[in-house]
Amino acid sequence: MNKSISINADLGEGGVYDETLMPYINSCNIACGGHFGTKATIKKTLLFAKEYNVKSGAHPSFPDTDNFGRKVISITKQDLKTSILEQLLLFYKVCKDLEVEVNHVKPHGALYNYAAIDAPTADAIVEAILDSGKRPILYTLENTILHKKAENLMPIHFEAFIDRTYTDIGALVSRKEPHALITNPDKAWTQFYNMVVNKIIVSESGNKIPCNASTFCIHSDTENSVEILKYIVRKAEEHNITLQ
Repeated sequence: MNKSISINADLGEGGVYDETLMPYINSCNIACGGHFGTKATIKKTLLFAKEYNVKSGAHPSFPDTDNFGRKVISITKQDLKTSILEQLLLFYKVCKDLEVEVNHVKPHGALYNYAAIDAPTADAIVEAILDSGKRPILYTLENTILHKKAENLMPIHFEAFIDRTYTDIGALVSRKEPHALITNPDKAWTQFYNMVVNKIIVSESGNKIPCNASTFCIHSDTENSVEILKYIVRKAEEHNITLQ
């Protein structure tokens, strides 16, 4: 079996494992001011990525540092678009200064989840990217409103999550719920293997959901994130799964 996929991680969010995770990932999503991040933190994370030859992308959020971007906030579409564009341009500026290519954009937290089901939110993201002057890859869930809005306008890589559990309809279980996170390396590997090899996501209740993802995310603040990735990279090699 030969399969080529990539692993990505959300970084530049004030965590302590950013550099430690770099050898085990292929791309990183760097907070750029909405939920966390400044020019200095973006630069620090980009330098790690450059050192380890990891592709870098912007990780914009609702402008909501109080809730770390994990709560849907009341904001007009225009104001949201303006905020996302400002975040992207800040990230692009630091990339240009460091001569780092912008690989992708991946929305963060509540913005990511809400854009999957809300058209104005999806439009704000797509329009901000189009107005930014670049056409990076968009990381998003398949068969969502954001996917449909971005289709034919920019390259898209479908994403799935190594360290999150799923509902029967393919949505992520809320972080407010118990068992929303997968922190056991063996359970994370089982989920990863099912998504990559069997092309399914197994929900909490055992429902099998089709999975066509090509990039797989782990959160840097997930308990045991480093141990999980080390285990998955080792097991992937044993199963001839190429990470690139």
